[in-house]
Amino acid sequence: MKRAVTKIFISYVLLLCVSGCRKFLDKEPDNRAKLDSPQKVAQLLASAYPQINYQAMGEISSDNAGDIGTNGLDVPDWITLDADLYFYRDNKGTPEDTDTPEGYWFGCYKAIAATNLALQAINQASNQDDYKAQKGEALVARAYSHFMLVNFFSKFYNETSSATDPGIPYVTEPETVSIKKYDRKTVLYVYEMIEKDLLEGLPLLDDNSYSVPKYHFNRAAANAFAARFYLYKKDYPKVIQYAREAVSENTFVNNLRPWNTVYINLPINGNGSLQQRYSKATENANLLLVETNSFWWIIAGQGRYGSTPAIINNVTGSEPVAGGDWVFPASFIYEGHLTVPKIDLFFVETTLGSGIGEGWQMVPLFTVEEVLFNLAEAYTYMGQTSKAIGLLNTYLSTRISQYDPASDNITAGKIQSHYNTGLKQGLINTLLDYRKIEFIHEGMRWFDILRYGIEVKHATTDGTPAVTLTSDDPRRVFQIPATAQQSGIELNPR
Repeated sequence: MKRAVTKIFISYVLLLCVSGCRKFLDKEPDNRAKLDSPQKVAQLLASAYPQINYQAMGEISSDNAGDIGTNGLDVPDWITLDADLYFYRDNKGTPEDTDTPEGYWFGCYKAIAATNLALQAINQASNQDDYKAQKGEALVARAYSHFMLVNFFSKFYNETSSATDPGIPYVTEPETVSIKKYDRKTVLYVYEMIEKDLLEGLPLLDDNSYSVPKYHFNRAAANAFAARFYLYKKDYPKVIQYAREAVSENTFVNNLRPWNTVYINLPINGNGSLQQRYSKATENANLLLVETNSFWWIIAGQGRYGSTPAIINNVTGSEPVAGGDWVFPASFIYEGHLTVPKIDLFFVETTLGSGIGEGWQMVPLFTVEEVLFNLAEAYTYMGQTSKAIGLLNTYLSTRISQYDPASDNITAGKIQSHYNTGLKQGLINTLLDYRKIEFIHEGMRWFDILRYGIEVKHATTDGTPAVTLTSDDPRRVFQIPATAQQSGIELNPR
């Protein structure tokens, strides 16, 4: 199958750092004459979210991927990407490529450009109070795209080194020249700017301004974002504050994905399937959804490097601490390729009957499950281990087959016995194990690898040397796209 990628919102695709003949503001956005009403600004902000998928980047680079062997389907368009990510080679993609680091870089900056254009229109309006909700969404969305960029393309936040580690350009105004020079500044600076935008924007959000709140930064999603941001900064009191704002603690059990009651009875394929429900706006667990141009389902199900049988067995086998049976199902996509059926791909042909077109996937950017894990982790570091254990048992009540709290709940004693360590470290190990399983195929494991300096070893089945990513390996930082050098952005060391 051959991919054909077209540009989305071509009238105002504001590519950062593109070739000299392109300009950011050749046309008004979406062919509108003026952004002169809150409704028009709100329409522009529909494109304020990265519409390129990061899940392949995170998943294949992590220890949720192994070498399945050469019995996969030969799909040349993404074989190179699959191998480059697995062997930590700098992928030579283009801004138009889906599922690639280069595509994601430019996808984030397109989204940032839309937020800046919206904020410019708001700042020029005579009735700015009417635009409060749109300003809030633009600021939080701008913070989110920069947050994802700095975590992929710079060293991970570290209070001892981030003041000198190179960051990524934090762009706060629309482009007016064909090539503008940018300074990466530092990771600390980027985090400070993210925090500024996030905290300014969050109180302005109004869920009533959205027709479908879960397609935008609603208040629950923005608070979930804040909880993740402060978790990465290790500011645990603020993690607790914002996680509680995102999801009330006594409502977790009713808002987690109902794997062992509802999902277990859903078909794998067809109408009403598990994949279709997983990314629906009506699913309580989904706090923010974005539609992405992506073929990740095919890469995950047909690429050589992905979820091996051993990795899937870890997901569908026994819970490690108390020993209950996970309820997650697995299904064959292609020979030797098992996946948990949570990805629903839509294929749109560019020409009817051509077999050439674009893939689209709805991605949950923030979920109730993540909020629960982040809150439990913060409680652990704050010494409130009983609260953390209680949250994890709430999680297990929706994930264990024929769940019985008497036998399937974890306890301090079970945790310490299983990991042969103190309770605090045992709880962190439990959380990391659960997160690895819960977010399989979703790329989230990569951020835990970065946060905790986890070593990753990628073995091969054909006798070629294994590749090990140590805790200080420079390849833990994705390379800045070569195109961005035109704007003076230095590449990451290798």
